[in-house]
Amino acid sequence: MPLGLGRRKKASPLVENEEGEPIRAGLHVPGMEDGGVLGLGEGATSEGLPPPHSSMRPRLIFHTQLAHGSPTGRIEGFSNVRELYAKIGEAFGIPPAEVMFCTLNTHKVDMDKLLGGQIGLEDFIFAHIKGQRKEIEVYKGEDALGLTITDNGAGYAFIKRIREGSVIHQIQVINVGDMIESINGHRLIGCRHYEVAKMLKELPKGKEFTIKLTEPLKAFDMIGQRSGGSRSGSGVQLGTGRGTLRLRSKGPATVEELPNAFEEKAIEKVDDLLESYMGIRDSELAATMVELGKDKKNPDEFAEALDETLGDFAFPDEFVFDVWGAIGDAKVGRV
Repeated sequence: MPLGLGRRKKASPLVENEEGEPIRAGLHVPGMEDGGVLGLGEGATSEGLPPPHSSMRPRLIFHTQLAHGSPTGRIEGFSNVRELYAKIGEAFGIPPAEVMFCTLNTHKVDMDKLLGGQIGLEDFIFAHIKGQRKEIEVYKGEDALGLTITDNGAGYAFIKRIREGSVIHQIQVINVGDMIESINGHRLIGCRHYEVAKMLKELPKGKEFTIKLTEPLKAFDMIGQRSGGSRSGSGVQLGTGRGTLRLRSKGPATVEELPNAFEEKAIEKVDDLLESYMGIRDSELAATMVELGKDKKNPDEFAEALDETLGDFAFPDEFVFDVWGAIGDAKVGRV
């Protein structure tokens, strides 16, 4: 859609909403080398030649544990997040729906290590499963609750950050990693991050609301005892993440070069713009936008690509122009 012709007006900031770095589907590996990137895109079909027969594809095997403690399992043969969770379920004898999210190379609920837009081919996957459920009455005394919401790409939205001093920060039983099951009885399983954030934003100020949460299952050593020397001889080697699985919203998984200097700078600038305009921050969403725009000839082509691939976000025109400018600046080396 050409810019300015029927595009939606600027969206109001969400509740510090953050894109959920969704895992996406379609595993196809045209050629894998060290330092390559392999991505997944959910529900997508590849164009052109069909993917090679499974017997011709590289065999990708990942080591995994349950974050609260378990033996080490080996998983392979998944092409999207739901299949990944199913493989984890098979490895540990649990329903796939019990898996809330995964972190890379740490058992802790560390949102900076969240499995998101890419998985290192040497990364160690820790699966966080459902623990205690809780229901809390919250008084919304301010316009913003102080939450950053993300999602796992498979129907679960959860808390990624809590701003210090905010409404939610003062409620000790609400924590980072808690999955949001419902708000005022409205079930949110299957909703995306921005839908949950919009609902929280629209809650009336000065009134109470009820939120139901599920926290990740925790172990006693979650407070920092797991790093003891007794595990050093277990044979578990955490990944360095040199090669990575590149995750996409559309299209097949591919092995690629790691982001070059231009892409890294452009992603950083677009991520800043996302926070400024939309109230969200997500490097993977920014990377998708840079990828969509880097070969476009003008902003109208870029806008059409955004509408086709990321239309749910309804990016305002001025934001699209600024993103186009940021990509152009990064191409010519302007900071």
